[in-house]
Amino acid sequence: MPKRCRGNLEEWKNCSKPQVSTSIHNRVREDTNLALKQREKGRVAALRLILAEMKRVEVDEQQELSDARALQILDKMTKQRKDSYSQFLEAGRKDLADQEEFEIKVISEYMPTPLTEIEIEQIVLSALGKLEEPSMKDMGKVMTDIQASVQGRADMKDIATLVKKKLS
Repeated sequence: MPKRCRGNLEEWKNCSKPQVSTSIHNRVREDTNLALKQREKGRVAALRLILAEMKRVEVDEQQELSDARALQILDKMTKQRKDSYSQFLEAGRKDLADQEEFEIKVISEYMPTPLTEIEIEQIVLSALGKLEEPSMKDMGKVMTDIQASVQGRADMKDIATLVKKKLS
């Protein structure tokens, strides 16, 4: 039975809204609207960059984004921003580096909490434990097994070096 909308205006506004799933894409869209209302120009620009990239991928792949795919997009955007940030610092462009740093902070709000070094090592050891005789030939298998569980929560370069170290 639908909920009755009674009470003050604020309760009625919240009651009449359709219940939206809390997917990453929807959260970004809602936060963009909120930032627009609060007149936060920098935040709106960063959120629109995220929405534009998600929309581009949706159009290219011709299907709705899943949360896993959205995390991949956010992870890729974070890597791009970090690379740009370091290049801007090297070039002495503090203003552009600050903008990239701000965008990284906004993007990271939608990423899951990062894994600690101990958690990463446990995941690597459990993936290696599934193999009978781990060798460097099995690195691809280990990495694909690990990638699904750490998507967006750890840098795959760091994990790859750890796996190499454990396999050698």
